[in-house]
Amino acid sequence: MPFLKVTPEKLSSSVVRQIEQLILRGILRPGERLPSERDLADKMGVSRPSLRDAIAELAERGLLVSRAGSGIFVAEVLGSAFSPALTQLFSTHDEAVFDYISFRRDMEGLAAERAAVFGSETDLKLIATIFGKMEVAHQKRDPSDEAQLDAEFHMAIIEASHNVIMLHMLRSMFDLLRQGVFYNRQVMFKNRMTRDQLLDQHRAINAAIQARDPEAARAAIGAHMAYVEQAFHDQMRAEKHESIARQRLEQEASR
Repeated sequence: MPFLKVTPEKLSSSVVRQIEQLILRGILRPGERLPSERDLADKMGVSRPSLRDAIAELAERGLLVSRAGSGIFVAEVLGSAFSPALTQLFSTHDEAVFDYISFRRDMEGLAAERAAVFGSETDLKLIATIFGKMEVAHQKRDPSDEAQLDAEFHMAIIEASHNVIMLHMLRSMFDLLRQGVFYNRQVMFKNRMTRDQLLDQHRAINAAIQARDPEAARAAIGAHMAYVEQAFHDQMRAEKHESIARQRLEQEASR
């Protein structure tokens, strides 16, 4: 008979499993600091020795890291899908940029579709809250806050899809985007007309998800990413024209 004796689980094993789940679900993020040992032990209802055993095991497995004088942090486990050499290739070849946009269109379209179906009321409230902050930031002349909220809006949708593989893969991709590996997002937000268009697109995405309309949510993401792709094409063309004009100016100045 395929039955085994049930053995009591060590408290430290329960702690390990709970922290693993928080990391897996993206609730505990890379670089995030855990509460102090005393606070965490109280929150989890375990002794400090049991908590230390759990943290030591998670640190040995590379999920947590201890920093002297600072505390315990979630390890920077993202970005490992791409080697530094491959990341460098991404940053120097336009082909990678358009493949990246295409990848996002497909994956985020699916995420938005899933968010409309599987997202909890709290998930949808978070998405709506971030969009509300985007509307406020849109009134500012400096586009930095709006650009940051743009990334948070998309990540909230991905989190609401409740697919942990998609979550960690796309969070890794967004980390590269924040580093400017694919293109400079700030450039798009500097143009007021572009900012207006982007806000309208995010409004459509939010509305479709709040209405729990998966087809409309996916279509709204598709339209948004098509616009981003065209904007990048236009940006490349403008930069090329500027480069040519600069060369001509230098030639005239040297005559």
